[in-house]
Amino acid sequence: MRCSKESLLLYAVTDRRWLAGKTLYEQVEEALKGGATFIQLREKNLEKKEFLKEAREIKALCEKYKTPFVINDDVEIAKAIDADGVHVGQSDMEAEDVRVILGTEKIIGVSVQTVEQALEAQKYGADYLGVGSVFATGTKEDAKEVSHETLKEICEAVDIPVIAIGGINERNVMKLKGSGICGIAVISAIFAQPDIKEAARRLHRLAEEMTDRMSGKKKGTI
Repeated sequence: MRCSKESLLLYAVTDRRWLAGKTLYEQVEEALKGGATFIQLREKNLEKKEFLKEAREIKALCEKYKTPFVINDDVEIAKAIDADGVHVGQSDMEAEDVRVILGTEKIIGVSVQTVEQALEAQKYGADYLGVGSVFATGTKEDAKEVSHETLKEICEAVDIPVIAIGGINERNVMKLKGSGICGIAVISAIFAQPDIKEAARRLHRLAEEMTDRMSGKKKGTI
């Protein structure tokens, strides 16, 4: 499954810190029912056996909802379960090397913070870019903020889709309007909310408005 600008509208990144008695599978399904259009499984501390099991389950769920599914950082896991692709950061494997391992049909996303990084990632085969942190965030303590001017410059410099990530929520998402991004990536704005489905529904509608996809649609209440 390839990614499109439409599939990147509301990109949900998992985080088990907010399970609150639910399973990750249940939370991801709620997000999908609410309107998440892309799922990234992000696990930093699971044992490999558990990670594989979880990844296979979430992959099957995303297939049911016909939603792209990628693994954060772990190219080996992505290949083992035949995920739709992988998302890597600047300190991880280069997109060019990931492409060699996963092949031409898989999705490769790359995190960038500068125009130079963006152009390099595009050159070496990235399918989309994640730019951030665009707002202050508590999810990644080492995240550095990227100015909205730089975000716009990155969007103008590359030909592949760009999404913004980092501290995005219902209150600030409209500040990204006009930047050139095709969607937003969120973690706590969905998974830390008491009603995940409703949070995803509202963010999906706001993301449509922010990216001007509401033109031609009836703009009802959020």
